[in-house]
Amino acid sequence: MEEEASRFDDHAFVPMVSLEMNVAMFKSQWQFCDEITEYLSDILGQGHSDPARYGNFLSVAANELIELAFRATNGRGKISFNLARSATYNRLRIAFPCDEEFRRKHVEAGSGEIQPRLDDGSGHLVTTSDGALLSNLATIFGAAIHIEKDGADRIGIIADFPSAEDFQ
Repeated sequence: MEEEASRFDDHAFVPMVSLEMNVAMFKSQWQFCDEITEYLSDILGQGHSDPARYGNFLSVAANELIELAFRATNGRGKISFNLARSATYNRLRIAFPCDEEFRRKHVEAGSGEIQPRLDDGSGHLVTTSDGALLSNLATIFGAAIHIEKDGADRIGIIADFPSAEDFQ
């Protein structure tokens, strides 16, 4: 219970790696999404009995989040990617500047925290018009995803992935 309550508390996590780059540079080539994903996924796989399997599986989710940031950022300022680890979770945090409309839609409209869940025992993923991607990622990967303000014109997407290797 205490671990669940602290999932978005940065004090429970030990930093692993940080990467920051100019948004204009990041947006200059779509392939940066794949390259950053590969780099971060390799690091996420470290310490697991099958690092390639764990890294490859989580690369799908990391790539979707990085591509979301690619599409949403407004082209000014810096974008940062951070990995941290706790005893039971790996955290990916992406912070970037975005337009007011995107920030309002995802932060102020209450997307807030997205927990993994299935629809009424049917086994189908829960989807909503605004949160389909994040909701599906949360369900498939057993992740908790949180979107928050990060300054006046920035947001942070925080995804906590279980470090256990028993993905379904």
